[in-house]
Formats: sequence, C-alpha cells, structure tokens
Amino acid sequence: MEYNKIPGTDIKVSKICLGSMTWGEQNTEAEGHQQIEYALEQGVNFIDTAEMYSVPGKPETQGSTERIIGSWLAKTGKRKDIVLASKITGPSPTFKHIRQPLDFSKSSIEDALHKSLKRLQTDYLDIYQLHWPERNTNFFGQRDYTHKPSEAWEDNFNEVLNTLEGYVKDGKVRQVGLSNETPYGVMRCAEEARKGNLKVVTVQNPYNLLNRKDEIGLSEVLLREQIGLLPYSPLGFGQLTGKYLDGKTPEKGRVTLFPQYSRYHNPNAFEATRRYNEIAKSHNLSLTQMSLAFIRQKPFVTSTIIGATTLEQLKENIGSYNVTLSEETINAIDEVHNDIPNPAP
Repeated sequence: MEYNKIPGTDIKVSKICLGSMTWGEQNTEAEGHQQIEYALEQGVNFIDTAEMYSVPGKPETQGSTERIIGSWLAKTGKRKDIVLASKITGPSPTFKHIRQPLDFSKSSIEDALHKSLKRLQTDYLDIYQLHWPERNTNFFGQRDYTHKPSEAWEDNFNEVLNTLEGYVKDGKVRQVGLSNETPYGVMRCAEEARKGNLKVVTVQNPYNLLNRKDEIGLSEVLLREQIGLLPYSPLGFGQLTGKYLDGKTPEKGRVTLFPQYSRYHNPNAFEATRRYNEIAKSHNLSLTQMSLAFIRQKPFVTSTIIGATTLEQLKENIGSYNVTLSEETINAIDEVHNDIPNPAP
C-alpha cells in the first residue's frame, strides 16, 4: 500500500480510504468489523464515516455506522492504528431528526462532535468535516448554481472555523475538512487561513469518470492551496463496475434497493459507462480497476474513499491499486469525456 500525507500535516494516510456508509443498513456490525480487519491487513489505515450514516438516512439507523466502528475500536484497542474522519450534517429537511437547527453554529458543532466521539468510543477525531455547505449552492447532482438573493445565510466562515479551532486546541479534533464544497467555499476558507485562522486541509467531493467537474476549477485551488481531495463515489454508486449495463438490476445493488440514488443512471451516463467498459476490456482491465486507477493517478487526490457491501467487492477495490493506467488508456478515456463530459455531476 502507498501512503500520502494530508497536505500541511504529519498525518499519513493510505491512498485508499475505507468508506463505511452502508454499515448498519446493507451491512451488519460483523460485516463492518470484517471489512475493517481486511482493509488493515492490506495496509489501509484511513476510515471515513459521518453522524448521519448509515444510508439512506433515517432516524432508526442514524449513527449506526459510527457505533459499529466504535464497537470495533472498543474490542480491538487499535485506535492509534487508524486515521479516523467523521462529519457534521448540514441543513436538510431529510435529516431533521438529527437535531434542530441543522447548522454549523457553536451549539450544533458541540452537540454533533461529542455525540460522534461517544458513538465512536474515542476521545478525538483525526479529521472533522462539514458534510455539505450551509449556504445555497450546487452540490448533490445540481449542475449549475442558481443564486437566491433572499436566502437567510450570511457569511460565517470565520465563526465556524473559530469554533472548530477550539476543539483542535482541546485535542478533540486534529484537522478540519470540507465536503461537497465548491471552489468558492474552499477559497473562502483559504482566505480565512491567510488571516491566521484554522486551515482546512481536505475536501471530500464526488469524483469519478462520470463526474470530473472538479477538474475545471477546484483542482487548481487544491494544488495551489495545498489541500487534499478525498474523492467519494469513485465508482458512481456501482455504475462504474458495469453491473447495471444491458438493463441488469442486481438484486443487492444499491440503486436496485434504493432507486432514489439514480444520480449516475441517466442515458448519457449509461452510454459513457458502456464506452469506458469497452476501453477497460481492450486493455485487459475490469471497469472497476480502470475507474479507480484513473482517480488514484491524479496529483490533487490524497486518498480515494471506496465502499463495498461484500468482502469480494472490497478485495477487488483494494486490489485495483496495483494498476497504473498507460498514456494510451488515459487518452482513450479522455476521448469519451470530450464526447460526453460530466454526464452525472
């Protein structure tokens, strides 16, 4: 396994991060523990979770993923063997059961952080992330930004970072990151850091062959500001494994079980996936291997978050990191991207 340092820190993370959002819904506690053990055996030392997990979000399973990780930590005592990241939930009526209001006020961060620490059975987080912005902006599949002059949000980046810095000083959080963020939000945080405030060190955004929008503006920001990208959904909810091609509906596939997760299932996404699959086959690769290797080779990527519902999937995902794509393969990928750019942003 290869490792990177989170930019500007001494935190060394594997180039693969173990995602966990299915634990407590599609996966049992025992299966979650099994995935952690296998990942550690392969050199993975980085685990990502969130207070809202498992997915889909609902009151009866909220926090279940953190509890599963916490029970593993309590059983094994291996807290110092892993880099652990979690997130506070942003505003959304879907998650009103978590707390009210859902915001990044001092009281909300206090509530979210301490409940996460309790569920995880740890006294600190290596990275604490804002799961999505408080303000109106384009994320979760929204292609364009639509400005709403009447929105209630007012710029509070300084206040939020000051609150988080207090937990860094207390030793409850080592570093802070963003998620589902735009170049504007990342640069506002960078601006605050230049004024002497806490520096944001990571951004966790969707990034895959069907969604390369962050190459347009955010990639330059990340490299110049020395902030690491932690791509999630590198396989587009399983679309980039090829398992949904030709009208297939695998019984335990996420989109089969939860049709609301159809972000990567529009006609253009299917056509692009079909063409990417042909490229992979012509280079003696699986589509999974090619999709994950493409992400790993980008210079602005620090660690790629993979998720699996079976141990077999996890083995293939981790094994793909022995694959390096040739220039010929990358050129063929870019030809498809030029024809069908970002069909599932």
